[in-house]
Amino acid sequence: MNSWPYVSVIIPMRNEGKHIARCVDSVLAQDYPRDRFEVIVVDGNSEDDSREVLAKYGDRVRVLDNPARIVPTALNIGIRAARGEVIARVDAHTTLAPDYLRRGVETLLRTGADNVGGPMRTAGGGPVAEAIARAMDSPFGIGAYFHFAQEDRETDTVYMGMWPRKTFECVGLFDEELVRNQDDELNYRIRKAGGRVYLSVAMRSLYQNRETYRALAQQFFEYGKWKVRVLQKHPRQMSWRHFVPPAFVASSGVATAGSLFSPLCSYASLALLGAYILAVMLAAGVVTKKHGLHLWPLVAWAFVVMHWSWGSGFLWGLVRFGHRWFQAERQPPRLDRKAEVLPTRAAPAL
Repeated sequence: MNSWPYVSVIIPMRNEGKHIARCVDSVLAQDYPRDRFEVIVVDGNSEDDSREVLAKYGDRVRVLDNPARIVPTALNIGIRAARGEVIARVDAHTTLAPDYLRRGVETLLRTGADNVGGPMRTAGGGPVAEAIARAMDSPFGIGAYFHFAQEDRETDTVYMGMWPRKTFECVGLFDEELVRNQDDELNYRIRKAGGRVYLSVAMRSLYQNRETYRALAQQFFEYGKWKVRVLQKHPRQMSWRHFVPPAFVASSGVATAGSLFSPLCSYASLALLGAYILAVMLAAGVVTKKHGLHLWPLVAWAFVVMHWSWGSGFLWGLVRFGHRWFQAERQPPRLDRKAEVLPTRAAPAL
């Protein structure tokens, strides 16, 4: 039987002692031929027991250092060290279905896409974590298709990703300035260069979402803030849905401030807030009808935290990165050193 393309699985990690074993175990349990993939964990100077956990795997897992401690540099370090013809990103908070790699390679071969990935299915946990998971699965919470995908299709971005090595040779590596949203930016460059990004629902994985509202707020504030840098680099990458949360937060603030001086502004503020509360409660009702009405207020609050944190982060990003509108943008790093790539061999017929 002919063999499959060699795959390099890259896992960025920092202080993931709680999750990394479950993630690595799911990678090592793949039904993909074991001699046709490698696992590379790129550690950002973890201060917990993450490295001790990884040491138990011996030479089954390669561990590299990431002094910069952020995801895009970790991914680039891993890609440069990878031996595979195919690069697969796996996040430390994620566990893969046993056929994830095989399904991904099949999708690459079948579609000829330049990046493939699956939907993000959230794991939940306790009542708050479960509510956050259900809110993240809803189009009302996050508009990106991969959060609620039900069928295969070309899309603007996917969860995690699996790329032929030549994709990076063509469009460059991850932008190392973008602490967040580096995947959106890369996928835009792929599509701008004439490439295709494809989502396959057969590529199944489970993401452990944030388990407290505070952690959720921090996560979405950072997403909103760094989206401003994506806007500055690639204005056409933005969709109207990206501007709704900051526009709502800004207009709510203006209306509330104006209500101190004008009864008309006070009425406008109350009307805006009332319409938003109604929309949130209706959306939460639709979600919890499927998953249990006891989650209704918890899901509603998760929506509020996501919207206001993302919108506030975006507005702060406009201030924080305001000086960058007038500066030339640096190009992302290139894949300028080719690692030893294992020989290509034909894959089984699909």
